[in-house]
Amino acid sequence: MRIVLVGPPGAGKGTQAAFLAKNLSIPHISTGDLFRANISKQTDLGKLAKSYMDAGNLVPDEVTIAMAKDRMEQSDAVNGFLLDGFPRNVSQAEALDEMLKAESMKLDAVLDLEVPEDEVVKRIAGRRICRNDSAHVFHLTYQPPKAEGVCDACGGELYQRDDDSEETVRKRLEVYHTQTEPIIDYYKAQGLVVTISALGKVEDVTGRAMAALKGDGEGE
Repeated sequence: MRIVLVGPPGAGKGTQAAFLAKNLSIPHISTGDLFRANISKQTDLGKLAKSYMDAGNLVPDEVTIAMAKDRMEQSDAVNGFLLDGFPRNVSQAEALDEMLKAESMKLDAVLDLEVPEDEVVKRIAGRRICRNDSAHVFHLTYQPPKAEGVCDACGGELYQRDDDSEETVRKRLEVYHTQTEPIIDYYKAQGLVVTISALGKVEDVTGRAMAALKGDGEGE
C-alpha cells in the first residue's frame, strides 16, 4: 500500500506511522528522518537543505520533494510506503502525484487523524521533560510525576520546552490549518481520504486505522 498520513501536531502521527508501517510491512518515510539522514550523510541535498536551515530559512519545496523521491525509489519501498510529514502543502501533493504517475503508480489512501484542537493543546502543552535526560517525559494529565516538577527516574527538574507552550502550539496549529489542511480537500476530490478519530489508546487508534484502510471501518 502507498499511504499518506496527515493530522495536526499532537495527533500522534509518528507513533501511529511506526505501528501501521510494521503491520503493513512497508517503510515509514518521515520528512524529519529524511532531513536528518541527508544532512548526516552530507549528501548534496542534505548540504543544500542545511544551507537554508543555517540561514534560518524554510527549505524550499523542490529540495524536500527531491529527498522524498530519492527515498521512495529505494528497494524497500517498491511494494509501498507510508509518508509522514510529506506532502505538507498542495504543491507538494501535486508533485507527489506527478512522481507516482511517471512510475505508473498511485496512492491507495490518505489517512487523516482527527483530533479536536483543545485536545491537541492539552496533549502538547501538558508535556514536561527532565533536564537531566530528555528521554524521561511526563504529562501533567496523562502521566504526571509523583512529585510536582521532579523526575521520577532521576530526581531531575522537569521543564516545559518553549515549543510546547500553549501560545506556540496554537501558532503551529494555525500553520497546519493554512498550509497542510488544504491537502485533505485536494485528496478528497480524488476519493482517497479516510478519516479516523485519533482519540483514545494508541492500540485502539491503530486498530481503527487498520480497519479503515481495509475498508471495513469508519472513514470518508
